[in-house]
Order: sequence, then C-alpha cells, then structure tokens
Amino acid sequence: MKIYTLAEDYAGYESPFLAQHGISFLIEYKGRKVLFDAGQNADPILHNMELLGLNPRDIDYVFLSHCHYDHTGGLIGILKETGRKVPIVAHPTIFRKHFVTKPYLRHVGIPFRREEVEKYGELFLTAEPFQIIEGMYSTGEITEKEEFERGSLEVYTLRDGRIVVDELRDDMSIAVKTPEGLVVVSGCSHAGIVSIVKHSMRLTGEKKVRAVIGGFHLIDAGEERIRRTVEAFKELGVKEVYTGHCTGLKAEAAFLKAYGDRFHKLHAGMVIM
Repeated sequence: MKIYTLAEDYAGYESPFLAQHGISFLIEYKGRKVLFDAGQNADPILHNMELLGLNPRDIDYVFLSHCHYDHTGGLIGILKETGRKVPIVAHPTIFRKHFVTKPYLRHVGIPFRREEVEKYGELFLTAEPFQIIEGMYSTGEITEKEEFERGSLEVYTLRDGRIVVDELRDDMSIAVKTPEGLVVVSGCSHAGIVSIVKHSMRLTGEKKVRAVIGGFHLIDAGEERIRRTVEAFKELGVKEVYTGHCTGLKAEAAFLKAYGDRFHKLHAGMVIM
C-alpha cells in the first residue's frame, strides 16, 4: 500500500507542492487507486498529482469522508479529468444543508448539488460499513463513541423547516488491512478519532494498528481531551501517527512528545509507504 498526500494545509519546507486548507489522499492498494477526499480546490491537487507522476485517469474510486467544503470542493474539477464516471462512496446525507451562523450565516457543506456531481460520477451512498476492495473498508457511520469525544461543533442543518444542530453523522473513514496491521485514514475525525480507530478494529477484526492518518479535529480541544486521545492511542498500540490539517498545534505537540520519531507531520506531497 502507498498513500500520496495530494492536499494538506501545510506544503512543507522548500517544497514545490501547493498547500490549501483541506485534505486529499490517493490510496494505492492491490492495484487500485482510491481518491480520499478532494480538498476545496482541484487545481493545487492536479498540480501536486503531476509532480508525483500521478494521472487522474487512473483513479478507480472516490471516497468522501464527510460533507465539508474543504474535503469536497475540488471534486468536480478532479472528476472532469478522469474522463469517465467514477464510483463515489459517501454517506446518504452528504448533500444536506450544512451551515454556520457565526460570524454570519454561511454554507460550509459540499458546494455542489447532487445533480451536478452525477454528471461526472456514479454515486454509491450508504451509511453501512462495507468492503470497497478486498481488505479495504468504509467504516460507515460511527455510532459508538467514546464519552470524552461526544459533543458537536456549532454547525447546523434544516429538518422539517427547523434549524437543528448537525451531528455530522456522515463522518466516515477508511480502514485498510496490511501485513503490519491496520491502517486507518480519516478526513477530519468529527466522530472522534479514538472512536473511529476502535470501530475500525472491531470491523476488521484486527488487533494491531500500524498507523492512523489524517486530521483529528483537536484544534479547539482542551488539554484533557488531547491527553486522553494520546493515551488511548498508546493503549491501543497505534504504532505511527501521521496528522495535520485540523489537528492543531497543541495536539500535534502532544503526539510528537509521546511518539517521537513515530510522529509525522502531514504535508502536501508526502508519500506514506
């Protein structure tokens, strides 16, 4: 397995790669290529793919971890370059209204209507866990959450004409079996990264976790939640951590202290073997 970081908030030191607020990976596994999320703009991703020697026409599947614009905004731009209708795996609610009200009313969900996406891709919408490739799984919706990871962002949706808190139930991840153990790839981990890892272990039956990769959304978390997250990783035996995007400097520093050389700061262009 090989994972290419196509989009990340950080481009790295003296790097020819372009950064943007968002995440996108290309996962190569058993001869197939899965685009995991699409950042918020296709152009930097296509630029980075060219530098990495990757061709958008080789993308076999697209997986969208959740609705946020910084994970979906580049979708149509990339799909146009594939030259065909690629299967897109996502949660059934991904096209819902999703907005914030501070400092003003603003839509922060996927910036396309379903009909626009269906012109260029074949939607496969399900909240259930399932196998995408033998050994690679969509976690589906995460329903069992650690107590300290519960809570919600100040984001909202519409239900029967009423404004209600959006629980971001569409947050899904990918779990991959490897000879060295389980690899978990997450977009923003709104479901809670510890909950996601535990769910992935139950789903796959794997006891060893080789790596956890992605944004952990601890940027606004307090010291207690960060401490408990790092401790849970150690207790679960997570060998390596690759993180950035929405994880936040304080949480990254805590993982660096706990993991040393086994902590890796994500950046655009990083290739994970």
